[in-house]
Amino acid sequence: MPVLVHDYLLLMRGAERSFAAIASCWPDAPICTLLYDAPGTRGAFEGRELHVSYLQRLRPGPAGFRRLLPLYPRAVERLPVGGHDLVISSSSAFAHGVRPDKGSTHICYCYTPFRYAWHERSLALQEAPRYAAPLLGRMLDRARAWDLEASRRVTHYIAISEIARERIADCYGRESTVVYPPVEIERFSAGEPEDFMLVVTEVVRHKRVEVALDAARRAGMKIKVVGGGPDLERLKATENSSVEFLGRVTDSELADLYARSRALVLPNVEEFGIAAVEAQAAGRPVVAAAAGGALETVVDGETGVLVPPGDVEALAEALRYTDFARFRPERSQENARRFSTEAFRERFAAEVARLSGTSQHRA
Repeated sequence: MPVLVHDYLLLMRGAERSFAAIASCWPDAPICTLLYDAPGTRGAFEGRELHVSYLQRLRPGPAGFRRLLPLYPRAVERLPVGGHDLVISSSSAFAHGVRPDKGSTHICYCYTPFRYAWHERSLALQEAPRYAAPLLGRMLDRARAWDLEASRRVTHYIAISEIARERIADCYGRESTVVYPPVEIERFSAGEPEDFMLVVTEVVRHKRVEVALDAARRAGMKIKVVGGGPDLERLKATENSSVEFLGRVTDSELADLYARSRALVLPNVEEFGIAAVEAQAAGRPVVAAAAGGALETVVDGETGVLVPPGDVEALAEALRYTDFARFRPERSQENARRFSTEAFRERFAAEVARLSGTSQHRA
């Protein structure tokens, strides 16, 4: 039986939903994580054998866990993964840094190498107060060195998309295979579209929400933003009445918003972009940056429109001039079925069996 590891289980976002699908493949396997919040994860891991790091006693919660970033590398190395021949980690930052027993197989499902230590280091430094930038730079240098060393303890990587596979190769010098993340497509159904665009994301700087808001303003479109995060208050202070910030919503509320939206706007270059698949499962088209996961999840001209990344005017023109009524909901839903949870479970369990040399087994 493997031991399963995830960075932190505080909210049910895309990575946590993916990890829940992984955990369902091995329902009796113990789970290790840096931090855990039962209400935030909506009972998804209730009843599981769950081990947390010593940082749990600080009770940082979803709003404060980023402040502990310098402490995570050492804490993850002390998670109790010993005594298991197979370790399966789910990592966008730290989980791949666990220390299995010598001779154990460690397979990491990687969403991206730690973004702020690698491809978004300059963004992190730009956002920091000027007095703190030198200290942050040194901290990120140490994080990158640790991250690279941690990657050498992983036996095999599985990437969530082609751009993640490329980043694993560029940052770690490691090869990986691709298994697309799961999307709970059964939660969504088509509805009657209304006159608003939708953004669904964690509201942090690197998600480029302001690009979508600026484009919608130029196009004269209403837009609703679903999600919370540290950049929310800044955006609220700068935007106008055409923008509605809804914060975090329930699963049923989100399904309703997808079904009623004219289209989903995906302004950032995503490693995968689960929201794009969710929108298609609700029969709605997607307007996305033509890079990253959108190239693999959106069929340009059939289930959405792809525009140059970061080009506000091109995005505004797509919002203004695209006839969204011409997109067939059934075609979008057909495309979304490629990424179902059941398809993921089959592919992921088979890939773990192949890489570990074990017999395929899942619930």
